[in-house]
Amino acid sequence: MIVSFFESLKYVGHLYPITFLRMLVGYYYAQEAYKSYYGDFLTQPRLAAQINEWLPKHEVPEFYRAFFEKTMVTHWQPFAYVITFLFMVIGVSYLLGFLVRPIALIALIISWHFLYISSPEVVTVNKMLLIVNFSLCWIGAGRCLGFDYYFFKRHRGILW
Repeated sequence: MIVSFFESLKYVGHLYPITFLRMLVGYYYAQEAYKSYYGDFLTQPRLAAQINEWLPKHEVPEFYRAFFEKTMVTHWQPFAYVITFLFMVIGVSYLLGFLVRPIALIALIISWHFLYISSPEVVTVNKMLLIVNFSLCWIGAGRCLGFDYYFFKRHRGILW
């Protein structure tokens, strides 16, 4: 498996710059999960306050607004745990280069949701993350310096 890790530079070395982008975004997600876990995101209703503060200012479909107001605001703590867990999974997956395509789809959905509940300063970051996650999914960035190349060599498929 280690040989395949370094062999990936030979065959998909053109993805080398994308590898640094993948690792940078993975570090960002892991850092956000760390801040959420050791901060007050899981103990205080920051998610509910964020939704209540910014949702009236955004134009969203009515069913989506109802989901945010009735489900996420009332049950903010399980959603906070899920968000923190998904951020950690995304960060570790991007750093290791393992299952990058399916995890990038999950990250794409999370970034899209955070577009609606974020402040205007963070919206540009979420738009950038939306584009980067789409690019990582499209390219299959885990094949260069990642474990996806090992599985891609043996089992061709859409996951790798």
